[in-house]
Amino acid sequence: MHSEKLPYAVVYAPSMTLREMMESYGSDVWHYAFFLTRSREQADDISQEVFLKAYRNIGKYRGHSTLKTWLLTITRNTAFSWRRNSFWRRFIPLGEQHTPGQARSAEKEAMGNQYVSRIWEIVMELPDKHREVLVLDIQQGLSIAEMSRMLGIAEGTVKSRLARAREKIRTAIKEEEL
Repeated sequence: MHSEKLPYAVVYAPSMTLREMMESYGSDVWHYAFFLTRSREQADDISQEVFLKAYRNIGKYRGHSTLKTWLLTITRNTAFSWRRNSFWRRFIPLGEQHTPGQARSAEKEAMGNQYVSRIWEIVMELPDKHREVLVLDIQQGLSIAEMSRMLGIAEGTVKSRLARAREKIRTAIKEEEL
């Protein structure tokens, strides 16, 4: 039987410093937290909390999944705890977050950026369960099996949610093009 990254992860993870862990996985954790909370401020706070929890509990990491999957699981649990314990429920569409003074070099680039922003707005409008698997697939690159373990749902459910999410996006894009 071929073992992927597990022996390396078990040896490597406990010896990582907090800084190494944050440099290696900080972007993944922050982006996942953002997609779960829809808030930059919440993503910042959750990311910090995730790495502190992970560092304090690195001895509990057993290597049954990759370190990235373990950190994303902590991120998910932390974000859901924040959601249950707060009243934030704020949403800022990605398309409205422009850097002031940033000039567009061409009309084509502007149109492309507008299209991408709209697609992400559509993604953010998906129900949580569909948006979550889509982000884990596209942005985090997790396999169906990893998502299944992380979310505690059957692989068939992950596949179904991914298919529904993709179909909803296709439908929304088609409706806007008409």
